Amino acid sequence: MGLNHRISPQNIQQLENENYPLKNVMFEILKKTRIAPDTFRFEISAPLAAEKFQAGQFIILRPLATSERIPLTIMQADKKKGTITLIVKAVGFTTWQLAGLNKGDQIADLLGPLGHPSNIAHFGTVVVIGGGVGAAVSFAVAEALKNAGNRIVSILGARNREFMILEDEFREVSDEIFIMTDDGSYGRKGFVSDQLKELYAQGRRFDRLIAAGPIPMMKVISEITRQFSTPTIVSLNPIMVDGIGMCGGCRAIVGGKIVFVCVDGPEFDAHQVDFDSLLRRNSAYQDIEAFKAHKCRIDMQLEAEKNNE
Repeated sequence: MGLNHRISPQNIQQLENENYPLKNVMFEILKKTRIAPDTFRFEISAPLAAEKFQAGQFIILRPLATSERIPLTIMQADKKKGTITLIVKAVGFTTWQLAGLNKGDQIADLLGPLGHPSNIAHFGTVVVIGGGVGAAVSFAVAEALKNAGNRIVSILGARNREFMILEDEFREVSDEIFIMTDDGSYGRKGFVSDQLKELYAQGRRFDRLIAAGPIPMMKVISEITRQFSTPTIVSLNPIMVDGIGMCGGCRAIVGGKIVFVCVDGPEFDAHQVDFDSLLRRNSAYQDIEAFKAHKCRIDMQLEAEKNNE
């Protein structure tokens, strides 16, 4: 039983038994690496999550017993080692708490894997696009599609070279790879959408496209692929909040109907997603998010200074 439906008091105990069965399980951080500014790669001991993981799924965790829970997409799982790998960009108080943990520390709680897995099959030639930390979401899907016999064309985008992540990992699973940076400091100057347009202009056609990244990026990609009738899947995980359908914060309109991304997704047919409504809702919180991000940095700095006294 997965958490692909809304929660009710009657099934909470069953969900806990199936998805969080051991109260004394320790989720140890085995490795932590800084891979970009404020962006970290964590390898965590989580045998149950690693065993059940399928590409496209996510987990919910609390770094500390007093933390809020946050959803994070699993980049990779090693069933033999019993580990999962997460890419975390510290942008809010809870992600900064997680970023403050190190090798040997324990994650307070971890639940999952959750969400509907990606549709993995042999399609032919598949374009996989990762914008910013969206590359972490796309990688697991790219790897699974490659293992299913597909030809993978990857396009990675970042603000500049310093923010480019997982390039080496993508090269291992890609037949072709294109690197784009906004300022041209690495790869080609431009956006991932520019590279996609160029491929189509060359007469290239694709059997499927997968994209994960900022909502504006996914909207543009969707508009491009619609012209060529390329089946396009996007991950809306950036808008998830509590991860189990209780808060309603990840409401989206897909195919004219309201869905909850965390329980009905997180992947959807891009040509059915109402991106304009998502952009309007997200823009309403920009000032608040900017203030909170600034306050989080100050609070975390003060806490670090206090611990070093």
